[in-house]
Amino acid sequence: MTALVLYDGECGFCTSCVRFARRRVRPDATFAPWQGHDIASVGLTPEQCSTALQFVSTSGEVSSGSRAVTAMLRTAPAPWTWLGFVGDAPGIAWVADVAYRTVAANRGAIGRLSRG
Repeated sequence: MTALVLYDGECGFCTSCVRFARRRVRPDATFAPWQGHDIASVGLTPEQCSTALQFVSTSGEVSSGSRAVTAMLRTAPAPWTWLGFVGDAPGIAWVADVAYRTVAANRGAIGRLSRG
């Protein structure tokens, strides 16, 4: 079993980030839009999945938001692995969480800006 990254498949910004991760980061994880996945089977709710990225490790541990990003990065080749560990360091994790929540709250506007 590989790790699982559940993202919002209806969000253009989220989908673009997943394309980048697949192409450039290459984590040892499967990506799936949460809307088409049996999220209850991994202990998640639509509320959790609609508000943040979810990462389900091979052991079944769930990480959310910025911690999902760093957990996913830790399954990728270097230098991404290192970034995943650094992103969880005290102080940096707090900043990463604030940044993640800010981007997530504004992802519609960010998606429109990125399309020009």
